[in-house]
Amino acid sequence: MNKRTRLAERGKLAWDGFRLWAVLAPVILLSVAMLVAVSLTGVGLGVLLLPSAAIAARGLLNVQRDLIARSTGVAVERPYLPEPADAGDGVWQRFLRVVNDPATWRDLLWTLAAPIIAVFTAAFPAFLVLWGLWGWLLAAGFGRLIVSLGGSDWYAFVHVSEGYATDPVRLAGSVLLGATAMVAGLWSAPRLVRAYGLFSRSLLGPTEKSRLALRVDRLTETRAVAVDTSAAELRRIERDLHDGAQARLVAMGMSLGAIEHLLETDPAKAKVLLAQTRESSAKALHELRDLVRGIHPPVLADRGIGDAVKALALDHPLNVEVTADLPGRPEAPVESAAYFAVSEILTNAAKHSGAERVWVYMRHADGMLRVSVTDDGHGGASLEGGTGLRGIERRIGTFDGVLALNSPAGGPTIVTLELPCALS
Repeated sequence: MNKRTRLAERGKLAWDGFRLWAVLAPVILLSVAMLVAVSLTGVGLGVLLLPSAAIAARGLLNVQRDLIARSTGVAVERPYLPEPADAGDGVWQRFLRVVNDPATWRDLLWTLAAPIIAVFTAAFPAFLVLWGLWGWLLAAGFGRLIVSLGGSDWYAFVHVSEGYATDPVRLAGSVLLGATAMVAGLWSAPRLVRAYGLFSRSLLGPTEKSRLALRVDRLTETRAVAVDTSAAELRRIERDLHDGAQARLVAMGMSLGAIEHLLETDPAKAKVLLAQTRESSAKALHELRDLVRGIHPPVLADRGIGDAVKALALDHPLNVEVTADLPGRPEAPVESAAYFAVSEILTNAAKHSGAERVWVYMRHADGMLRVSVTDDGHGGASLEGGTGLRGIERRIGTFDGVLALNSPAGGPTIVTLELPCALS
């Protein structure tokens, strides 16, 4: 990265910090509204007003969280506790839920402190750059204009007064001070903007209690999905066995009974039935192998996910290139979930993407199994588009895994999976 690019990035960061401060105007109004609602609780009106004010605050602060994450690089999670299943809809119940949620009071504290903190963190680099530009403008002619209009000014210790335009010392002082301020602003922008992001995360992010409650809620949901998925899978296996291998085995038993009676009376016909029975046994064996492969492929159990995905790629209609950088094997349940997720993604690519090539990259780092599947198709994939990606997200969510999708129109489509696990 060259110096010009770094300078442009720092300038953009300073502008982003100034914008973060500038958009706090509605936050100030919101803090006033919440304080009024809290102050009226004693006379009963706060019971009606505080829940509405808190809900409005959450919507606005969610927007602020997204802005902070994009501008500072510090992700701020939603901290709000999930509503209990038996929560009532009465006014008093809503009031108690809002009051008992620590995030309500942390939101209020942030709305009061952020406009002040932002001045000395996020917006300060932009103020320095603007102040430095003002020094250059004074030296370039605005100082002469001020003096000609009968005014005077101080630029730090430089007095903009009569004789300023012809005094090289004062002109040089303005230029040097301006340059120093701009350099200081651009140099401090990454640090101060990030400091504002960390401050915001400390108040707008979840506490340990709310983080634990959110995690329990997520695990409850994903475990319920896992149970439903397992039940559906068991029903599919039962149906496949009943309609496939079991039906063939019953037919083979009946054929063997008929052969037993024909051996003495009609050996030729018995031979024909034996050939048909042997063919049926081969088909039953093939169906059982397919069923076992759908439950847990033998290559996955024997060789691990790297070789299993490579075997999957060999039978795929597209040109699939697999790179696996795995010094060990994940736990069997995680390995199975990742394998079937990749299988579903590859199936989606063949059906919907219009791609010719697919790249699969797997590695383990920082306690996470990361799988990236990229195709050169036309893009436009969506988690809501019925492509099965939502089902994959729910499946890996059972293991606290996450799915990220990047699929702009025109492609490429990149699906990334992350599952926390250790390698054996």
